[in-house]
Amino acid sequence: MESKIVYFDQPGPENTAAVFDLVDEAMAEEGIAKVIVASTRGDTASYAMDRYQGKGVRLIIMPHQYGTREEQRFPQELVERAEREGHVVHFGTMLFAIGRLFGFSAGSAVADFLRVFCQGFKVCVELVLMAGDAGLVATGEKVIVVSGTGRGADTAMIATGADTWNLKKMHISRILCKPL
Repeated sequence: MESKIVYFDQPGPENTAAVFDLVDEAMAEEGIAKVIVASTRGDTASYAMDRYQGKGVRLIIMPHQYGTREEQRFPQELVERAEREGHVVHFGTMLFAIGRLFGFSAGSAVADFLRVFCQGFKVCVELVLMAGDAGLVATGEKVIVVSGTGRGADTAMIATGADTWNLKKMHISRILCKPL
């Protein structure tokens, strides 16, 4: 099998449309209809909801957990819109941020390691596990995960879901794109 990975010169929101073009291709090729989307302020979630409205795609939108900076809050009106449209918004505990509570942790070491690939790579892995812990993705279920660096989307991958108790069952089968 041969597959392409798209590399963006710079991270950021200017890559969002191209990321979702790649997501569309991967959904068609793999028959996947569930997409996990990181969205702190709601821009990426709104973009994805507009793009997939009425197309049978289920979005799992994952903003920052409660307690992060107030200016980063995900808008309540987008939560309501997502629910009306059959999507889910989950404000779960950011798995790799738990070290902030207790100091250095294995989670912070894993997060730092995953950032070697890029910030979005770390977030994608974290989101799959968070969605698994919330019962939104089953262990063994293939999903597409989209995240970014700061704002917008610049990273996407196909992963096999797992919860944190079954971490070894999580698998990244394809990297669709990432910034250099």
